[in-house]
Amino acid sequence: MEDNDKLNEDIDVTDGDVPAADETEETEISESRRGGKAWLILLIAVAVVVGASFVPWSRITGGKVKDFNLISDIISGSNDTIEVDERESMDPELLKAQKEEELNRQGIADATDTIIQPVQPNKSGDLTIIEDYTSGSHGLSRFKAALADGRVARIAVVGDSYIEGDIMCQDLRSKMQTAYGGAGVGYMNMHSDFPGFRRSVKQGGNGWKSFLANGKCNFEFMWLAEQYAKPTGNATSTYQGVTALPHLEKWTSSKFMFIAPNSTTISIKAGGEWKEHAVTGQAGVQCISVDTLTTDFDIKINDPSLISLGVWLDGANGVAVDCMSSRGFSGITLTKINPELCHQMSKYLDYDLIILEFGINAMSSKQTNYNVYQSRMVEVIRHVRECYPKADILLMGIGDRGEKSNGAIKSMKSCPYMVAAQRDAARQAHCLFWDTREAMGGEDAIVGWAQEGCANKDYIHLTHKGGDRLATALFNALQNALKE
Repeated sequence: MEDNDKLNEDIDVTDGDVPAADETEETEISESRRGGKAWLILLIAVAVVVGASFVPWSRITGGKVKDFNLISDIISGSNDTIEVDERESMDPELLKAQKEEELNRQGIADATDTIIQPVQPNKSGDLTIIEDYTSGSHGLSRFKAALADGRVARIAVVGDSYIEGDIMCQDLRSKMQTAYGGAGVGYMNMHSDFPGFRRSVKQGGNGWKSFLANGKCNFEFMWLAEQYAKPTGNATSTYQGVTALPHLEKWTSSKFMFIAPNSTTISIKAGGEWKEHAVTGQAGVQCISVDTLTTDFDIKINDPSLISLGVWLDGANGVAVDCMSSRGFSGITLTKINPELCHQMSKYLDYDLIILEFGINAMSSKQTNYNVYQSRMVEVIRHVRECYPKADILLMGIGDRGEKSNGAIKSMKSCPYMVAAQRDAARQAHCLFWDTREAMGGEDAIVGWAQEGCANKDYIHLTHKGGDRLATALFNALQNALKE
């Protein structure tokens, strides 16, 4: 834009200094000016195409506007077999790990595809049963004990764009709170680029810079959610309850967790007047907790050194379900989260069940060898266990994913290989495993789900309707496991 303006300025000055030229010279100047404008228009058009192609339209609008990728449409050519959603590329961290593994395995004769004996899915009628690979087969014993204690039994669902916008988690939360009590939406980040997409809370505010585990960040401040935020000036965060889903209109416990290197003041409002909280600077985690019945919670901060870890909106007992989604993640960056930070945060609230939902961003259409991903996920589970030793850990297999082949949508051929690798990771790391794809119906299930309005037309992500359907299957599986 600046270059084009400079060009126009240069032309104007030249026109003013030079006596009237002949008609040919005037035409050349006019053509130059029009050419500059044409290039500007072209650049703007390209920018609009790029920006629009990466917005999750279907999920933001609840399926009213379909996702599209104009870039993919332009460059895809006439391939007979393409992945339905080219936007879901593999996690760069995983690609880096695969390259490192290739270098380590150079010259080794046994570098072959994953060979895992087929496993008959654990079914009981329509119920897909949670598979228990824990040491001593303790199942959900820790989560069961938390329910019996009468305190808040907390579940963290940590995943990728599959659960973005609280999809599935919001319905699992509703079912768990209906069955066992509880209120509130649980964990919330400080800012959302698409706050209207999420139905389980009204979120607002501005003035934050978010740091994610797959970008430039300080892993000293990285915990289970794989993100933190810092004020860029006068930062605000606002949260308001909703009636669209059960148990979310009001809650009794509001927590804001942070690290304040310097003494500062944080303003908090929970259903009443603003109250200023004087905070003494220190290196460890601090928490402001407001225990009162409320329908809203607001924060104001003006300290760029403050590390904001998150907000939790809960009831006094029952179940809390925290949704922690990170688009584009494969899960392997969880090996880098800070155990000491997690232990400090656990003094204010801890997790009794951690559900890991990953795999979409570790798949490619023709890949059958997921050895690297499998080994990395074993490391992930072991590291998460080190960070949260009191929690049961459940690894979810991928949901069914589609691809277009010769004009027809079928399950991606690599789906069974990824599920097998994930199941084997659960075996090696001694945690629970749930076959999400089998719960959806197995081979080509995603086609039916999309036809029934339960999955988007990218044949990967679920709609809110599909999230409720999958949450029902997972809730039933958890109920069954709790009986054992």
